[in-house]
Amino acid sequence: MSVIEVKNVSIGYKTGDFKSIGLKDYVIKKLLGTYDVRYFWADRDIRFSLEQGDLLGIIGSNGAGKSTLLKAVSGIMVPTEGQVICDGRVAALLELASGFDPDLTVRENTFLRGAILGYSKAFMLDHYDEIIAFAELEEFQDHAFRQLSSGMKSRLAFAIASLVKPDVLILDEVLSVGDGAFRARSEEKMKEMMSGGTTTILVSHSVGQIRDLSTKILWLHKGQQIIFTDQVQQVCDCYEEFLKTKTLPAALKELTDLAQAYPKTGAVADKSTEGAI
Repeated sequence: MSVIEVKNVSIGYKTGDFKSIGLKDYVIKKLLGTYDVRYFWADRDIRFSLEQGDLLGIIGSNGAGKSTLLKAVSGIMVPTEGQVICDGRVAALLELASGFDPDLTVRENTFLRGAILGYSKAFMLDHYDEIIAFAELEEFQDHAFRQLSSGMKSRLAFAIASLVKPDVLILDEVLSVGDGAFRARSEEKMKEMMSGGTTTILVSHSVGQIRDLSTKILWLHKGQQIIFTDQVQQVCDCYEEFLKTKTLPAALKELTDLAQAYPKTGAVADKSTEGAI
């Protein structure tokens, strides 16, 4: 049984409605029959499924729709079309400061964030020292959260989300903020969580990180799904070539054909993979 199912999800933003043109113009256009609501599609017809213990790496240039898709999967945003089914407790780290109060201390924010994730005070008391130690913030427990550096905030956010062992962990460029040593420890922790059954979605501009951690990969471009497959290394190769040439390599066409020929792998390819982007 799938832990996450994204079924033909599209996320659009209205443009040209009465909020942008004004009430007077809206009434006139409505009377003349020329009123037209248009959509800007941040994501269009995205579809994939993940099993327990999968780690999905999402790649794509800026504006590809990666962060918007994560908001839909985490339940922050309702898709305009399609459906997201997510089974289990979700911990989503989409922004460093999300779920934290800048004026509360590190200690207070740890319990606040835990409560937001649905954990009891007793549970957080049992895990508090472990969280602070993993985040390397023992000397900053009574400092205000706003006094922390971005790397410290990242460490605390990841430590809380990972050490409370969610069923689904969603990370949006969070690991790129910490130093090299913390990134290495975080990656080891993620591998440990995967072996324990946690399903993870990771957005990262680091192709190397996607290569090392992912069991499946999703490539998005301008809101379109280029390919979803378990052929992680091959897609990473194609993506690195694309970053240099801005043209889809021929090898990607072979991968999409393979994905369509062998649906048992869970791979789905978009028809827009032919030609240059």
